[in-house]
Amino acid sequence: MDNLKTQLKTLTTPIFIEIALIMLLGAVDTVMLSNLKENSDNAVAAVGLDNQLISLVFLIYQFISMGAAIVCAQYIGAGLKKRLVQVVGIAVIVNFLLGIAVSFLLYTFAEELLTIMGLRPELQEYGLTYLKITGSLSFFQAVSLAFSASLRSADLAKYPMRITLVVNIVNIFGNYALIFGHFGCPELGVEGAALSTALSRFVSMVLLIIVHTKKHIGRFPIEYFKPFPWQELKKVLKIGIPAAGEEVSYSSSQVVITYFINKLGNEALATRTFCANAIIFVNLFVCSIVQGGDILVGHLVGKNKNNAAYKMGNFIFKRAMLITMIVSLSLAISGKTLLGLLTDNQEIIRVGTIIFFIDVILSIGRVSNIFAVGTLRSTGDAVFPVIVGITFQWLIAVGVSYLLGIPLGFGLIGMWVGFALDENVRGIILLKRWHSQKWKGKNLV
Repeated sequence: MDNLKTQLKTLTTPIFIEIALIMLLGAVDTVMLSNLKENSDNAVAAVGLDNQLISLVFLIYQFISMGAAIVCAQYIGAGLKKRLVQVVGIAVIVNFLLGIAVSFLLYTFAEELLTIMGLRPELQEYGLTYLKITGSLSFFQAVSLAFSASLRSADLAKYPMRITLVVNIVNIFGNYALIFGHFGCPELGVEGAALSTALSRFVSMVLLIIVHTKKHIGRFPIEYFKPFPWQELKKVLKIGIPAAGEEVSYSSSQVVITYFINKLGNEALATRTFCANAIIFVNLFVCSIVQGGDILVGHLVGKNKNNAAYKMGNFIFKRAMLITMIVSLSLAISGKTLLGLLTDNQEIIRVGTIIFFIDVILSIGRVSNIFAVGTLRSTGDAVFPVIVGITFQWLIAVGVSYLLGIPLGFGLIGMWVGFALDENVRGIILLKRWHSQKWKGKNLV
């Protein structure tokens, strides 16, 4: 067990840094746009709504890479190298084709999508500009996700981390130059933020391809794919589709909730954007330790060491909960000061500060969900979390939050109470599933 804990630390540290940098990549646009001379809150609100939609698209891209990562982890544990190469090749091909198709749809129907989401006329210019650029080039991220998942499954998480660091530097300089018009560049505002983000994702894709070729799989022999390995694709989809189903359901419910928040007004939408960008850093440790732990659990399940996998999972959960609660409480205490640095709107600061305290309770359920969903999935038990997720995300997260926020008049604060209830109910159910150990025997090898 001590050796596994050391491996977990080795895996978690680069994943932690990588996820932090990915979160920073999204937050940088918000922070820099909040410093625009005119209409900064409107720009932040529009880009925040756009990013809710883009996040949903990225989850669609992830359904193949998530499935491939778990299958690869189990194949590495079992020593099946040829099948490993086949799975990675399938993931890259499918994600590339899917990315091209979705990028075309986002560019073509950008205005219709924002209209459906209820973006108000005064925000339409910002939202349309940002979505058309980042959406039409989103296939860069689709390809990147496949290569990054492959590297992580092979305990090579340090390379995606380093690449994400480079990408952040590119994005910060690109934003500084293109949003505000420095280094001889035009002052483009929201358009500049979108162009910088798209360029950063392109750089990430190129670097990941280069590193993957040199450090993991140098070539994909054509004979490995003749005849096409449909059985491997089936295994990827067996994990990927349910995994994506749960994630897409969650993200779709958030899009609907964002539509409701939009109805509350520009202040509510901007408050949600500021709070969401701060709260994602609360989730940082649980996301990184669970992703690192899932690789180890997958390896152990591939070796048919289920009891060791169960002990490893319990260790991961306790560590994730302890650190997340410390960070969540710290954010709640310092929230007023943080929001004061981002905006001078007193109503946004007041409501946002209350939301940070509600989120302390929400974090208990969130840790349980992130842990249980990811770890159950790594064992091959991918269907149960989807059923639970779809049921309660829509019944409570959407239904109850709408009831509290709009008809009962509690606004954004009431909606956050609904979110907390949803996360904690799902967390209890999914933790019970993990401890029942009904996942044993569902491995893919």
